Amino acid sequence: MTAKRPTEKQGQYLAFIHMCTKIHRIPPSELDLREYFRVSPPSVHQMVCTLTENGFIDRIPGKGRTIRLLIPPEDLPALK
Repeated sequence: MTAKRPTEKQGQYLAFIHMCTKIHRIPPSELDLREYFRVSPPSVHQMVCTLTENGFIDRIPGKGRTIRLLIPPEDLPALK
């Protein structure tokens, strides 16, 4: 696991990514994140960038649905 710990908000995004991937067998798109969290496109994109920079997720920039969690699911908070 990474040395940093996610904030509460980051934890919710990570939990959502985990649940979507588990249920649909593909990671969520930024549109899925926008709709669930009811935020603007720049807000979602900034969060995805922040999660990547902090080492919580990995992704391929410019390619959709490539988010991969880098922390164990058991370390994630419950999705609210």
